Amino acid sequence: MEITIQRHIKEILPDFKIGTIHYNNITVSESPQMLKGRLQLFQEQLYFDLEDKDITHFPGLLEWQLVWKALGASPSRHRPSAEALFRRIKKQNYLPSIHSAVDMNSFLSLQYEIPLGLYDADKINGDVEIALGTEDDQFEGLNNRTNTLDNILVSKDAQGAFGSPYVDSTRTAVTENTKNALHIFYLRPSMERDTALELLTAAANMFTGINGGDAEIQLL
Repeated sequence: MEITIQRHIKEILPDFKIGTIHYNNITVSESPQMLKGRLQLFQEQLYFDLEDKDITHFPGLLEWQLVWKALGASPSRHRPSAEALFRRIKKQNYLPSIHSAVDMNSFLSLQYEIPLGLYDADKINGDVEIALGTEDDQFEGLNNRTNTLDNILVSKDAQGAFGSPYVDSTRTAVTENTKNALHIFYLRPSMERDTALELLTAAANMFTGINGGDAEIQLL
């Protein structure tokens, strides 16, 4: 599977970058108590931080608001997924445990303050392009709505858009039957490459530490 970034995105944001992790032979199951507890505690700590701080006090969230605006999307109408998680926690509407893959994905997104996408690689058809969406890019999302992704970043394969840093599709959702997965990290454009590689390595180790399997990292 080859992953590319549409040239138009780089023309608007020359420092735009993503990280990907390909996982093979993972085992997705109910989250161990350690992960459940860590995710709950992190959310409770964030809730108290958010009592005193605005969303824009978190550097990753602020930078992704700026990315959103630069690409032509409205950060108030369609929020980047990491910001949406923080706003949910601010209302004390904590994330419930889903399973070991989704819970780890949520934890990493909160920790790094960036949107992430986690997909069943066996449900992706062919190569993947990270592109700027149009009115033709639509899918049934995990938010239980049909989403039109005009001016929003999308991940697309031969069948069309299947994910974005706004919301992901039901078509490629990771389940407890998933054996191979693709993890997309929508990194902060300001992040240095060495720092980004350290982040991806740490994330891969945490994910496989819970879900097993092996990981292959790529920085684009």
